[in-house]
Amino acid sequence: MKPKKQKAKFEHIGSILADVLKTYRRESDAELVQVWQVWDDIIGDVIAQNARPAAFKGKVLLVHVSSSTWVHQLQFLKKEMIAKLNKALGKALIDDLKFKIGPL
Repeated sequence: MKPKKQKAKFEHIGSILADVLKTYRRESDAELVQVWQVWDDIIGDVIAQNARPAAFKGKVLLVHVSSSTWVHQLQFLKKEMIAKLNKALGKALIDDLKFKIGPL
C-alpha cells in the first residue's frame, strides 16, 4: 500500500522568513521583514519604486532611496508614512524614519 501524498500547503515567503529570523536572528530583523511585507501596499507603487526599508536601529527605520530628490520629498511625508506603517503592522514599531541614498 502506497503512502498518501500530502497536499502542499503554500505560505507567503515573508511569513516563512519572519519565523526563521525570529529563531536565528535579532528581533529587529524579524520586524524588518514585517515592514517589507506591507511596504508596497501601504506606501504606494511610485514611492516603493524609489524607496526601500533597509534596517532598524531601535525604533528608527532606515530607508534607502534612489536620489537626494526623494530624500527631500519623503521628509514631507514622514509623519503620514509612520502612521500608516504602524497601523498596518498593528503596533508602534516605528518612531522615526531616516532617509539615505542607497541600494534599493
